[in-house]
Amino acid sequence: MGEFQDHPYVTFPAPQTSSTIDPVAQTEVEFTRSDPGPALPTTAGIGRDGDSRETAKKNKRPRVSPDTTSDAKPGTKRTCSTVDAKGHKLCIELNPPDKNEKKSPYLAAAAAPNSELVGWCYDKPSGLDYMNRTDACMKSIGSATLIFTDTDPDSPALGTASFNVEQRIKTYPTKGDSGSNFAEFDQQIVVTPSYIDPVLRGVTLRWNVGNSCLACVTSNVRWTDDQNSPADAYWSISDLNPYEVRRGNVTTQWNGMGKETIDLGWSITATVNAGGNPATADYGTSGLAFVRELAPRCDDILGSAAPGCVLPYFKPTYTVDTNLNPAAGAYYWLMQEKMPDHSGSLKWDSLLQYLGPDSTATGPDGSAWTSKKSRDKICPTSWTAHPSDSSLGTRTCDEYAMASTHESGGFPGGVNEVTGGDKCAQLYADKMGDGSANFGLLADTRVAVNGPTGTEECGRAAIPATQNSGAFNKYPAPSWRLLDKDGFFLSNPGFEHCTSAATTCAWRKV
Repeated sequence: MGEFQDHPYVTFPAPQTSSTIDPVAQTEVEFTRSDPGPALPTTAGIGRDGDSRETAKKNKRPRVSPDTTSDAKPGTKRTCSTVDAKGHKLCIELNPPDKNEKKSPYLAAAAAPNSELVGWCYDKPSGLDYMNRTDACMKSIGSATLIFTDTDPDSPALGTASFNVEQRIKTYPTKGDSGSNFAEFDQQIVVTPSYIDPVLRGVTLRWNVGNSCLACVTSNVRWTDDQNSPADAYWSISDLNPYEVRRGNVTTQWNGMGKETIDLGWSITATVNAGGNPATADYGTSGLAFVRELAPRCDDILGSAAPGCVLPYFKPTYTVDTNLNPAAGAYYWLMQEKMPDHSGSLKWDSLLQYLGPDSTATGPDGSAWTSKKSRDKICPTSWTAHPSDSSLGTRTCDEYAMASTHESGGFPGGVNEVTGGDKCAQLYADKMGDGSANFGLLADTRVAVNGPTGTEECGRAAIPATQNSGAFNKYPAPSWRLLDKDGFFLSNPGFEHCTSAATTCAWRKV
């Protein structure tokens, strides 16, 4: 940073009069399930029938895993029933999805059907999984083929049926969002038959849903068609529409206290009218214990919001409106580039951790630590703003990382802890003074006479008060149900086109 002592690090104009930036808008992200069931590979080093099973047992997480056989073709996993009195057995063979699979003609509607639990999931490509803070869309499950066969390995299958399977999870961040008076999350399975052999005379599927919740009431599975009319999970080739989509729906209402992360587990049991015993296939869980990517978390901790549930594995991004608050955005972007841990930067994949209302952090005197204490440590009352052009108006002390995070320089025991704000990079906003209408972010040399070194673990800057407060005036901690140590990113779009902080970065309207 020192090389910019007499020159601006970042330049920007006065705030725009309007903006189309939505600070809280989120984009669904792809993710990989850590415990997807036998149809897909698992996390490296974790065997489907080894550690993951023991981990599930140790943590009392739901799981249904019947004995498996190895008589399936490579790339698949087959589970079979016990042999019936006639020497027949029913097997379920799970096949990974084809990422290039074309949409079934039964899913060719222009818009999502009325029964779709997660509307944005409908048109997502097959073979991948997606999520945001409230919803998950699993399209990597693949297909299940039922094989009704004789125990003689040389005998051909007596009959087969194939079904494509997808899954959804929807959480409701605030009680009442779901239409109920409880914190709630819902689950849905989408089953689309692609072939049913007449020899089977009919196929019935049962969706087995389990959870680890200590304070939940879970409904029975309710099956509907795509028009959301009541239906059942039974298909026969003699039906009028034998390949109709069926959706199984389960509602779970949480009435606990504090917070609870709820592990989920799924399997499918199939029976055929032609005979044989039922066969069950394992569809995995909400994730291995150290990931739990699909485990909803419900809480009643947030005083400003009613109880609710979210998927905390998803890390949201708060977007600073750099059209309306260019000085603040310039400062945050510069600190993200220059701080050793790049706190909050999407580019550097470095999360900020929220200092939530359930934090147990304490200060040197043993009292509870608050964001105000972090702020007072970096921006004490003795601090005064560096002189600037009057056109910037009143300027206030702005610290980075924010006092509401564990990455704040004021947070005790944090990765960026300093003894006081004088140890932070000292900066201030001012008019350029080159005859233009632009402003710049410059080095405040009153404390460090040579300006920031670029190794400081925090920042302290004199920023126009309206931008200091305006940059985070839409921060949705309650609606995102951010609790202590929940991670999030901070985006500064007006400056993220700049490839490096080694040269002056000029603001760009978004």
